[in-house]
Amino acid sequence: MTLRISASKHLGLALTAALLAACASMTDPQSATAQTLPEGGFVTLPEGRIHAVLRGQGPDLVMIHGANGNARDFSFDLMARLENEFRVIAFDRPGFGFSDSFGGPQSPLEQADILRRAAAEIGIENPILLGHSYGGAVALAWALRAPGDVAGLTLLAPASHPWPGELGLWYRLSASALGQYLVLPLAARLTPRATIERGLERVFAPDPVPEGYLDHLSLDLTLRLGQLQLNASQIDALKGHVEAMAAGYPALTMPIEVVHGSADITVGLDFHAARLAREVESVRLTVLEGVGHMPHHARPDDVIAAIRRTHARAINAE
Repeated sequence: MTLRISASKHLGLALTAALLAACASMTDPQSATAQTLPEGGFVTLPEGRIHAVLRGQGPDLVMIHGANGNARDFSFDLMARLENEFRVIAFDRPGFGFSDSFGGPQSPLEQADILRRAAAEIGIENPILLGHSYGGAVALAWALRAPGDVAGLTLLAPASHPWPGELGLWYRLSASALGQYLVLPLAARLTPRATIERGLERVFAPDPVPEGYLDHLSLDLTLRLGQLQLNASQIDALKGHVEAMAAGYPALTMPIEVVHGSADITVGLDFHAARLAREVESVRLTVLEGVGHMPHHARPDDVIAAIRRTHARAINAE
């Protein structure tokens, strides 16, 4: 789902409106996930399990994916580039990928609390948090909840602030009872893979979609009905949540590096990253000219440089 956070077309954060329109598979979630094997292991909490992919050794770097995505967005390429420098942990957010739903819709703050508890269970200490798109809101929420336990943030095209206007009709419909239980399942049955691929191209635009990306992300995970319903509900509620969170951002003092493409039409640079840089003294913003919504695929070296800067700043602040 794309998250269009500019004035006219809005929301959806990891794939596209077409993917959301393509979305809801009629299969049972357990049978869907059985088609794709987990890449990592599971952290068991009282309310359910969180799936985590761990690679490498070094300082802890936690990765949080965007809307309707999963940890495979990072394991496609970025994790392998960093595992010689960091212990890299990519979580499936609650209800996404292989993680249990933990009761349904959660705010970014509630998701952050769940992931923090999962992180503590596997011995993650004082991590750098990397959040992409919707995951940027969750990373910011984590920092707000536990500022003393976060080394720093690296945010990629983060959804951080409320935006002008309201969600478009499609998103309001998809979050309604009619959309959740009739429109999404019917749309999934009628939408071919080619439509999903074209939608994904719009999310990456003007950058190309890497070859094999959609298959690695896994259609059977991404298009589960339960996940799509959860995603639509979370997107519908996001504006109110980030509006409430934004008042706390200026108090964040840990190093924050933000990378945002100038050509991103999914999460508006001016409404989010640029505003965050204006309001928070510790933010350093890097604008990648001509880059779209997926900088970790289009310009991985620039993203890795930002992560290294976050780590260096965190060490210097100790």
